[in-house]
Amino acid sequence: IQRQQEVHVVLGNEACDLDSTVSALALAYFLAKTSPAPKTAFVPVLNIPRADFTLRTETTFLLREQGIPSSSLIFRDEIDLGGLHRAGLLSLTLVDHHVLPCADAALEDAVVEILDHRPLERDRAPSCPVTAELVGSCATLVTERIAQGPPGVLDGVTAALLHGTILLDCVNLSPAAGKVTPRDVACVSLLEGRFPELPARDTIFEALQAAKFDVSGLTTEQMLRKDLKVLSGDEQVLAISAIYVDLETFLHRPGLLQDLDAFCQAQGYTGLVAMMISFSQQQEPSRQLAVYSQQEPFRSTVCRALEEATTSSLHLQPLPSPGSCLAAYSQGNALASRKKVLPILRAAL
Repeated sequence: IQRQQEVHVVLGNEACDLDSTVSALALAYFLAKTSPAPKTAFVPVLNIPRADFTLRTETTFLLREQGIPSSSLIFRDEIDLGGLHRAGLLSLTLVDHHVLPCADAALEDAVVEILDHRPLERDRAPSCPVTAELVGSCATLVTERIAQGPPGVLDGVTAALLHGTILLDCVNLSPAAGKVTPRDVACVSLLEGRFPELPARDTIFEALQAAKFDVSGLTTEQMLRKDLKVLSGDEQVLAISAIYVDLETFLHRPGLLQDLDAFCQAQGYTGLVAMMISFSQQQEPSRQLAVYSQQEPFRSTVCRALEEATTSSLHLQPLPSPGSCLAAYSQGNALASRKKVLPILRAAL
C-alpha cells in the first residue's frame, strides 16, 4: 500500500479444497507469466487461515509431492484484501466460486474475472468476464485457459497439480460418479500428452483419495471444518460440512452431540448439515445426510426442504438417530453432491 503497487489476487472459495487451491495457484502463475501489466503483483490466496491448512490432507499431500512448501503459500489471514481495496490497489479473480460471502461484500466491485463450474446465481457487469461451465473440476477451466495461452508457460509442476486435481474431482474420470464431462477427459489427455512423465491415473487418484479420506487423527470439530461451506439467511447461519466417513461411523463418535453443539455455539451457527460420502471398491459413491440444530423449527424447515426438493431430488430415507436434535437420512440419489444441495438450502434460508 505504501508503494502504491497494484495487487491482482486469485481467490478460491472458503472450503479451500484441492480444486480451489490448485485453480488459484495455477491461474495466478499463468497471469503472472502472461500479463501485460509488469508492475502488478499476481498473488494466489488460499481462502482459509493458515492454521486450518493441515486439515486439507489431500492438498498438503499433492503440494508436498510437487515440492511446494507451505511457507511459500499465502493464506487469507496473511493479506489485508480490504485495505488493498480501500487503497484502490486490488483486482480480484474468483476461481471455483462466483458469489463472495456476506463478510466480503465490500470486495465485490474489485472482482474483474470469474472462472467457476457451478450454475450462475447472479449476473455480473459486462466488464467482468465470466466463465461458468458445468464441468467436473474448475481446474479443467484453468487448464483450458493455460492451454490457449502462449506455448511454454505450462510447466511440469503446474501440469501435475492440474492433472491430479481433475482426477480427484472427477473420481478418476468414472462415469458412475456422475461428475466427469468430456472436457475434463480432454484436459487430462492434453496434460498427459504434453507431459508423458505424469503418474498413471490410478496411482495418483488412489493416493489423493487415500489422503482426502484419512480423517483418522481428526477431532469431530476438525472433521466438520475440513470441508465446510456456510450459508447465511436473514437471521440464521447454516454450516454444510462434507464428511469423509459413512454416517454410522460418524454417529458412533464418542460425545458426538456435545461436539456438534459446541461447534455450532462457538461459530454462531443455527444448525449444521453434515453430508457423508464414501466410495465402494468400484469407486461408486454412497451418500448419507445428517441435519443438526437445537432449534426445532429451523431443523424442521431444513429437513423439509431437503425431503421435498424437486430440482435435484435426493431420495432421502430416514435413519435412526442418537438424539431428537439430529435427523439422519440415507440419500438414494448418490449423484446429488453438495454443489446440488446448496441451492436447495439457500432457498430454504
